[in-house]
Amino acid sequence: MSHVPHELSEEFPNEADRLHELRQSDSRAARLMDEYHEVNRALHRAESNVEPVAEAEEQRLRRVRMSLKDEIARLLREANAV
Repeated sequence: MSHVPHELSEEFPNEADRLHELRQSDSRAARLMDEYHEVNRALHRAESNVEPVAEAEEQRLRRVRMSLKDEIARLLREANAV
């Protein structure tokens, strides 16, 4: 396990401006980014044993984070295509 937070700015290093624009202009994107941040923080706390959880819950959080990241990536692709 990496124990390193997976911030969106690190996951999409070349898209910081576009992430900011999407957050400002698209309420759905803003909600997805907020949810990603919440899940990412919970997972980081679990992985670093600050707030331990069962392995099944860690796995669930990882799946949710990946799903949110995939959806945010899709929104970025769509925004870049315009």
